[in-house]
Amino acid sequence: MTSRHIVALGGSLLRPEESEQRSAWFGQLRQLAVHLEGNGRRVGIVIGGGLPAREAIELAKTCVSASDKLDRVGIAATRLNATVIQQILLDIGCNVAPSIPHTTSESAELLEKYNFVVMGGTTPGHTTDAVAVAFARDAGSRTCIIATNVSHVYDKDPREFDDAQSLTKLTIDELAEITGIGEPLAPGASAVIDPIAVGWAKDSCIDLAVLDGRQISTLEQALDGQPFDGTLITS
Repeated sequence: MTSRHIVALGGSLLRPEESEQRSAWFGQLRQLAVHLEGNGRRVGIVIGGGLPAREAIELAKTCVSASDKLDRVGIAATRLNATVIQQILLDIGCNVAPSIPHTTSESAELLEKYNFVVMGGTTPGHTTDAVAVAFARDAGSRTCIIATNVSHVYDKDPREFDDAQSLTKLTIDELAEITGIGEPLAPGASAVIDPIAVGWAKDSCIDLAVLDGRQISTLEQALDGQPFDGTLITS
């Protein structure tokens, strides 16, 4: 059976405020894609909304208050970012699904035919972390990699507590004590891992890997099953 990997790429990794670093990151991502396809890997990529989603949600808030409607604005931004990544990979001739799927079951079907399937959000109330876990479940992958702009899960928020400690390994139940479980985030809000994603990973016995997606070499190590600088959460 062909190896299948599911990766959630945080929208912050596209970093529109850092054009020089972003260009280098895109180049390294494309090199990794060529390597993965050359080795027969199948990779599902779920892209977050990042800054475009936050800005669009703030704009919509001037007239819209319903959280599901604001979520739909954020989902549109994730699909825009997904299209960017899709086209970057198509441009170098990678075997990428030509459409941006609307559901994880559709994505899993496409992963049977293509080396890469790129998607964004799907349903109000579900972040792209949760979408990635659902994609892993539907595609039969035992691990979901969450690549964001932080390197580890911490025992408490490092933005608020100077004594926050990074964690390299924990169980899904220990993670749930830190992040919560099952409760949706507010539109535009972020957490190292979405509590809904934590609940779905627990229910489906999917391991999670959290790492700094700005370091493509770290992502490659995790995809290759090697030790990596980050946090491994076992189900």
